[in-house]
Amino acid sequence: MDLRLSDDLVELSAEAQRVGREAASSAEVREDSWLIGTSRDFSLELARRGWLGMTWPVEEGGGGRTPLERTIVFEALIGEGAPVATSWFADRQIGPTLLQFGTSEQRGRWLPDIIAGTSAWCIGMSEPDAGSDVASLRTRARRDGDDWVIEGQKVWTSGAAEADWCYLVARTDPDAPPHAGLSEFVVDMRSDGIDVRPIVDVTGNAHFCEVHLEGVRIPGDCLVGTPNGSFTQIMRQMEHERGGIDRLVSNRRLYLDVVELADRDDPRVRQRVASIESTYRIGRHMILREVVGQAPPGWSAVTKTLCTEFEQRVAEFCGSVVGAEALLVNRVSRNLCYAPAYTIMGGTTLILRNIIGDRMLGLPREPVRR
Repeated sequence: MDLRLSDDLVELSAEAQRVGREAASSAEVREDSWLIGTSRDFSLELARRGWLGMTWPVEEGGGGRTPLERTIVFEALIGEGAPVATSWFADRQIGPTLLQFGTSEQRGRWLPDIIAGTSAWCIGMSEPDAGSDVASLRTRARRDGDDWVIEGQKVWTSGAAEADWCYLVARTDPDAPPHAGLSEFVVDMRSDGIDVRPIVDVTGNAHFCEVHLEGVRIPGDCLVGTPNGSFTQIMRQMEHERGGIDRLVSNRRLYLDVVELADRDDPRVRQRVASIESTYRIGRHMILREVVGQAPPGWSAVTKTLCTEFEQRVAEFCGSVVGAEALLVNRVSRNLCYAPAYTIMGGTTLILRNIIGDRMLGLPREPVRR
């Protein structure tokens, strides 16, 4: 099997690397740029190059390009640390969700600004008592005439402080079973009753936020998809969120910078380098399998589990290479502190392993012992 990229994809990757390297040249931190690298100007640059909505239908304003092309572009951009966070959530999953479940009016309203790089989005899913277990969320949306009124709280809402719109999941039928009675809405973040409170993490960054919603009134046409049928839509959206190249290359640039300092005369170091390089290639091929449509349903749970655990190994390796310098404030120490988040956000590894065992492998469930 020939796994080499075609010449045009190699050229596209090289172009994206140059663009990403230039955009990240002045950044103090180049890791996790799809989460913390916010830049309205760079979003406009992505739009100018046709790198937003790349795979979306031409008739919807998209580029009509292949998923492989998009993956190649963002592998290079994120791998270099380019500040793609302002556009990332909208391009990665909001647009595809609107294309699949939204009305033509909704697509016409929100897709053009995403493609133009002029709107930033956040995702209102997790709550204080409902992280990986979305079915237990308690934020409520009730009908009031033609409008909806939302009450509740979201947490770990990345980019909420700078977002124009929030794609929010709320309970619309409190009497339905936990997995039913959920609906999805687009909420204008400038609406009255929204209070965004950034959460400063151990690295000093504040991209995670709490979002409090008190009597937030939104128009009835902001409901996306089937009322009380959100859980199916969420599962499709999570495929976009969990299985992408961002889950593999968040700290790739740090590794490439630090590995040059490693003592590769030491066979133990060479073995660790070989293991990292091998796992990187395995993870990449697993992602590409889904990108080209050759993966079974639920495959994103597999790729996210492997890739995020791999990113933690990369952080640990970089720390071991620099030694005592990891006790100082620098990119290595910052990544070591941040690395535990990789296997938590987007669904914990424990939850994903249960999904793999139960839904993909059909393994028997262990009875609960009391």
